[in-house]
Amino acid sequence: MTKRNSLLATAIFLLFSFSVFGQDDLMDMLNDEVPDEAAEVMATFKAIKIINAQSIETTKKNNLDFRITHRFGNIGGGGHTLFGLDQAQDVRLSFDYGLTDNLSIGIGRSKVQEHVDGSIKFAFLKQKKDHMPITAVIYSDMAISAQKSDTVSYSPYYEEFGHRITYVTHLIVARKFNKSISVEILPTWVHRNKIDYAVNADNGAEEQNDIFALGFGARVKITKRMAIVADYFLIMSDFRKDNSANSFADPLAIGIEIETGGHVFHINLTNASGILENNYLPYTQDSWSDGGYKLGFNISRVFDL
Repeated sequence: MTKRNSLLATAIFLLFSFSVFGQDDLMDMLNDEVPDEAAEVMATFKAIKIINAQSIETTKKNNLDFRITHRFGNIGGGGHTLFGLDQAQDVRLSFDYGLTDNLSIGIGRSKVQEHVDGSIKFAFLKQKKDHMPITAVIYSDMAISAQKSDTVSYSPYYEEFGHRITYVTHLIVARKFNKSISVEILPTWVHRNKIDYAVNADNGAEEQNDIFALGFGARVKITKRMAIVADYFLIMSDFRKDNSANSFADPLAIGIEIETGGHVFHINLTNASGILENNYLPYTQDSWSDGGYKLGFNISRVFDL
């Protein structure tokens, strides 16, 4: 971990040593001010996702959050791939709509596995100054792969429609410690209806339909309009542990968050090729230590309907 963290810190300071000037304050839903001790703590995070990980933020009532997310190829590819910019690993378009201030729904489409997904996010507990120390959210997503059976990335065939379906559920618990620092933890369950039978020859563990993971996320504000954001998932799978035949890695991402008017813009580095949780949690294989990190960006635009 020490080598990985050192590489991560070096990369982020080289890539993002600049200052960005915004234009307007974000809408009231993103304000930092807490008017009184009984009021809810606002803006624990500034977007519904940190980088890879979901945040505890929900899209507010009658608001539509349109997001464009892009992941390029490995920077370690060098100049022949323009440090990965020639290789689009994944692209995702998504819409999230707030039914209430605490309940939102979403739809999206991703390049990897041609996933079409629907999600629901519910904040059932809100942090309040001097009253409630945390915010807690439940998030659930179902994705359906639209790939042709003979071009599936991870399995040879979809024999039935149900084989195309995967599920992800997070329990997200977060705390905003002050105006600059927010952290969260994400116990996570992933279920895939279809997997190929496989055994880790190094420890005898079999591949499973269900995978559990523990995620962590953080935001550290560095200027009025900029913050450092990061997230990490520890994948709890014996099949993926020390698997020399099929190397797997824990998804790790770090980036710069920039607020510009009604936009929240992320520039990031991550070893995860996929954007959707149903993809990057089971299938991340690139390692930071082997140069398997790639440049990406998230753009969020909120419309008040």
